[in-house]
Amino acid sequence: MYSLRVRCLAETFGTFWLVLGGCGSAVLAGFEIGYAGVALAFGLTVLTMAYAIGHISGCHLNPAVTIGLLIGKRFPLKDVIPYIIAQVIGGIIAAAILYFIASGKAGFSLFDGFAANGVAEHSPGKYSFAAGFICEIIMTFAFLMIIMGSTHGKAPAGFAPIAIGLGLTLIHLITIPITNTSVNPARATSQAIFVQGWALGQLWIFWIAPIIGAVLAGTIFPLLCKNK
Repeated sequence: MYSLRVRCLAETFGTFWLVLGGCGSAVLAGFEIGYAGVALAFGLTVLTMAYAIGHISGCHLNPAVTIGLLIGKRFPLKDVIPYIIAQVIGGIIAAAILYFIASGKAGFSLFDGFAANGVAEHSPGKYSFAAGFICEIIMTFAFLMIIMGSTHGKAPAGFAPIAIGLGLTLIHLITIPITNTSVNPARATSQAIFVQGWALGQLWIFWIAPIIGAVLAGTIFPLLCKNK
């Protein structure tokens, strides 16, 4: 068992990689690779970090995952806040580096969105608040079900990172047009801090909805295991 300090450092680095790789692909190469490319980039960040730091911190990289695992009795309450702080810090550091790189190109503007999450007029496909909110709940619920199922003691060993990475890829393929895909409050926060304005105004959506989805999954998945 690694110390809490080491595990939090791993979470900081892992979330840094997720935001830099996922949001970086959207900001720097979005026009070239399209939604499918961005979706794959997010999935690859989680897959690679799951193998790199999964044995150290569990590779949550996401406050909703940490809370879902807490509810599912897979994670101790005392470590929840330190993990969430580490994740948010990692995301913000990545967003800062991404901003520095992106602003090195003529014509760069935060008004293009900077991969921030949004609904209504700030949704890529102009989906409503209700559509975006429900989408974030359902997709985070599905993501946590994938995580808890693939890491269960009776699941095939060694394949969890692949299932989780592909699961996140699929979630992005579905939801980028709706909310620009959050399912991760740390990822949403990192970009909103730089965009400010409307992004900060809608940030609460991308904390509350993923946490609701995670709590539902953390409650329901253990019930499935009891009814085997």
